Amino acid sequence: MLREIVGARPDAHYVYVADDAFFPYGHHSEEQIIARVVPLVGELIVAHTPDLVVIACNTASTLVMSHLRHAYQVPFVGTVPAIKPACASSKTKRVSVLGTKGTVKREYTKRLIHDFAKGCEVTLVGSAELAALAESALSGNEVSDEDISAELAPCFVDAGDAARTDTVVLACTHYPLLLDRLIKLAPWPVDWIDPAPAIARRVVDLLGAPGLEADHAGAEMVFTSKRPHTLSQALMPFFGGRTPA
Repeated sequence: MLREIVGARPDAHYVYVADDAFFPYGHHSEEQIIARVVPLVGELIVAHTPDLVVIACNTASTLVMSHLRHAYQVPFVGTVPAIKPACASSKTKRVSVLGTKGTVKREYTKRLIHDFAKGCEVTLVGSAELAALAESALSGNEVSDEDISAELAPCFVDAGDAARTDTVVLACTHYPLLLDRLIKLAPWPVDWIDPAPAIARRVVDLLGAPGLEADHAGAEMVFTSKRPHTLSQALMPFFGGRTPA
């Protein structure tokens, strides 16, 4: 998500906040996530005075957006499962949504299916481990094909060649980090729907077009645990040449 937004607005100053002290959100209750995220975002707004806040997490976005917009005046962009474009583009009308267990059980996600499925059969797949596997791989650790395949397998429903899954929605912002592996391990080719480009376009819609000069020093990286983090170096390429403070 960060990489796409930086590419769309290379002139902006970025504050990247990883709530590693509470990761993964999908393992917490709705009440716990709301109680965690709303005041945390308020503290960050006071500290950094952003022009816009992107909630780059499906699980959090399906729960907290209305609370954030009620509490704070800053514009917010949320990330929710891209069910509408997936169902609109599916040829076989069989779509899978791969997300955390928290995201796929939300009423918000079920409403998206009700409103936008347009005759598609939508399979909800709640992965317990894929976000952690993606973060581990990003940190440079070895992640086995078998572990990834086990999380991926329920997405692929085969009801005959004309009716098998042809589209998978990546409903967790960690999952595109594994996209090359997902493509390789898929039992047959599918369209993978990554919401990041659409989120970047929305950011540009709200902030306007880029300015004339890029601010290559304009970045900060915050980990809520305040512990030294192995992801710090791994995340550097996503900042488009900046060196985050």
